[in-house]
Amino acid sequence: MATFYFRFRRGGGLRSKMAAAAGSRVFGLLGRSRLQLSRCMSSGAHGEEGSARMWKALTYFVALPGVGVSMLNVFLKSHHGEEERPEFVAYPHLRIRSKPFPWGDGNHTLFHNPHVNPLPTGYEDE
Repeated sequence: MATFYFRFRRGGGLRSKMAAAAGSRVFGLLGRSRLQLSRCMSSGAHGEEGSARMWKALTYFVALPGVGVSMLNVFLKSHHGEEERPEFVAYPHLRIRSKPFPWGDGNHTLFHNPHVNPLPTGYEDE
């Protein structure tokens, strides 16, 4: 490998040996083939033999039981019983409508649920 030195006019001599070393490294890399360059600069060229087996085991022994436990939790909580909804209080700063909604009768929100979402005057079924 040839060593290249960078000369600067200002001081009149060799200014940076580090720049020279970096330049020689760059010129050395340019002379190599693309395959050699990628092998030299890659960090993950080894150690991937058990990766697929590890992810398969994690899927079967961690992810699927986790999904099962989550499904059981949702099932048990959904059959807990129906809770009473809170009493409607007409606070003046809530449910202010300056113009009607562009869908339906203009008074119901887009995803309106009559059991949970009150209108400005109260729940519909009371």
